[in-house]
Amino acid sequence: MNPLRKLAGQTAIYGLPTIVGRLLNYLLVPLYTRAFIPAEYGIVTEMYAYVAFIFVILSYGMETAFFRFTTKGEENNRVFGTAVVSLIVTSAVFTIVGFSFADGISQFMGYPGHPEYIKWFILILATDAISTIPYANLRFENKPLRFAFIKIVNISANIGFNLFFIVLCPYLTEHQNGSYFAGLIQHIYNPEIGVGYIFISNLIASLISFVLLIPDILKKELKPDFRLLRRMLAYAWPLLVFGLAGIINETFDRAILKHLLPASSDPMAQLGIYGACYKISILMTLFIQTYRYAAEPFFFDQARSANAKQTYARLMHFFIIICLLIFLSVMLFEDIIILFIGPEFREGRGVIPILLLANLFLGVFYNLSIWFKLTDNTRKGALISVIGALITLVLNFILIPFMGYMGAAWATLICYASMMVISYLMGRKYYPVEYNLKGGAFYLLISLGLYFISTYVNTVSLAVNYTINASLLFVFLMVIAFRERKFIKEVMHKA
Repeated sequence: MNPLRKLAGQTAIYGLPTIVGRLLNYLLVPLYTRAFIPAEYGIVTEMYAYVAFIFVILSYGMETAFFRFTTKGEENNRVFGTAVVSLIVTSAVFTIVGFSFADGISQFMGYPGHPEYIKWFILILATDAISTIPYANLRFENKPLRFAFIKIVNISANIGFNLFFIVLCPYLTEHQNGSYFAGLIQHIYNPEIGVGYIFISNLIASLISFVLLIPDILKKELKPDFRLLRRMLAYAWPLLVFGLAGIINETFDRAILKHLLPASSDPMAQLGIYGACYKISILMTLFIQTYRYAAEPFFFDQARSANAKQTYARLMHFFIIICLLIFLSVMLFEDIIILFIGPEFREGRGVIPILLLANLFLGVFYNLSIWFKLTDNTRKGALISVIGALITLVLNFILIPFMGYMGAAWATLICYASMMVISYLMGRKYYPVEYNLKGGAFYLLISLGLYFISTYVNTVSLAVNYTINASLLFVFLMVIAFRERKFIKEVMHKA
């Protein structure tokens, strides 16, 4: 099968539940930004920023190590058992220590009255960390239906409990006072928990998914091979550094924002606004995350092919085209998409194009990262991420105090652009791939040009504005169709 079609098929199979799940979860943002004020939503933004960082530590690169060692000829059962037992032990230790210091951690974070936040997230992190290997094994064994089923159950549970606690319970409490349902609700619902119900819903969904994965875990022999574990950890620890630095790049701005803004600016409200507008980059983020799900095992499998480098170059080319198409679609119809969040949050819309481009550069970096994963140069990959993390730290401390969340957005863009360039230059030495740089630059300039044209379109009629913007998007599609006509004919011929 044509490798591009194979990857497209795997992206569709494994990405569909991810796309749908992420999309539906993101559709909770309009609910959150209307049910809670910006300062309250700022708590959610901050907590999930810390969670992303801790999850990388708790999973310590085991998922990528699992794929690497199963494709290098190691017995799948032995690699699976070693990885799962390792994660179970470290997650158990993390849970015990975390529960012991929950009060102190909550005070340190500025939530002295809510140690339960810490405990809920400890359980979420522990179960999700252990679940990474069973999920990875379903992808490795090509079991998309079971993978999709468990993902969809997780998504449905999270959304269902969010709606139950944030919409249904308050409604019944307010409008059905004295009824049987209102009395029942009083035993399970406490309005003072507020945004905490977002965390509770996440915890319930994670526990349900973990229970559904238990049969997949028990099918394997959970007998760790300590020699294999040492080899896996040696491969994975640079990926841990890589992941930590990546999370710093991705979430540090939201974790530090409230500490760098003056109290007079209402830092928690600013954090909530930035976090909500960050969600507008949903389509770009969804595509990149979905692509990564399918791409990582695909890249390792494709490495054995004689035309592997040509495949990687072609994938990069079309990856950039799709990302720019998403960028242009969002920005040309930003006035509609911004309605996704509540009115109090829309003042932060200026960060949207910056963050979309930042995510594009991050996606290109993920494609480029194949050079250090295939050549076992994960330490050099970690070094690139560390450099990016240093750029993030320095720029956030410099820009946020006088630019606010706009400074955080620019720091993210500069960081990812720098990592992309450094990775490309280093990859030229260790695993040279002839990427179509001119083609990528051409599409980038065209999309930016069309976007800037749209910013000067301000007629008295919204219908005319949208017609012009739709025409600009059509122009971009026609440019793609003309320049890529040979590939399109090839795909249509083989379909």
